[in-house]
Amino acid sequence: MPPMEFLLVGGLAALLGAVVQSSVGLGVGLVGTPVVTLLFPSLMPGAILVAATVLPLATLAREVRHADLRGLGWAFAGRVAGTPLGVWVVAAVPSRPLGVLVGGTVLAALAGTVWRGAVPRNAGTLAAAGVLAGAVGTASAIGGPPIALLYAREKGSRVRATLAIFFTTGALMSLLTLAALGHLPGRQVIAGLALCPFVLVGFLVAGPLRRFLDGGRTRAAILVVVAASALTLIARSLA
Repeated sequence: MPPMEFLLVGGLAALLGAVVQSSVGLGVGLVGTPVVTLLFPSLMPGAILVAATVLPLATLAREVRHADLRGLGWAFAGRVAGTPLGVWVVAAVPSRPLGVLVGGTVLAALAGTVWRGAVPRNAGTLAAAGVLAGAVGTASAIGGPPIALLYAREKGSRVRATLAIFFTTGALMSLLTLAALGHLPGRQVIAGLALCPFVLVGFLVAGPLRRFLDGGRTRAAILVVVAASALTLIARSLA
């Protein structure tokens, strides 16, 4: 059983992240990863990946019909290529330079989005975003921003459903690959399962915020969350 401190602090972070993700489409990794990494590093990345597998299922139960399945095909192709890279990163690459590089890349993409109005969404950009999401998501559990940027101009329900399928399948791929290569201790899985009630409560209480953002505010919310994800990753890497 995870320590009580983990349930209190990590559970609160997971709940808040679930509120954000249930409204915008991503957020559990943004809020939960820095907290768990800082205070309980031995439980990463598995604990957040387990929680990131469960939460999107609740979203899909409501909004699966809005998902962009065609675009997800290209993104998943990239994710398949990026996941082994992420496992290699976990085992071999110092986290500080990787986090700064990835965070800077996301900020550059965000700046381009704000400046140009939209990142082109096509087979090439979806596959590239999938590779980056697979590598970074497996290594750090923050893999949502590359895909979220490509869907920032879509309706909230389409963003949430599309990202939910991507996160559920991608997190499962990361967990299975980590387990196959011996980088997923049982204590991480148990800790992740302990976070699941918190993320489900977060989903249930996010209804009013979800309706508020669906009134034409989803894009702004996505850009804010993506920027916060990149800055969090950079700050955590430099800390």
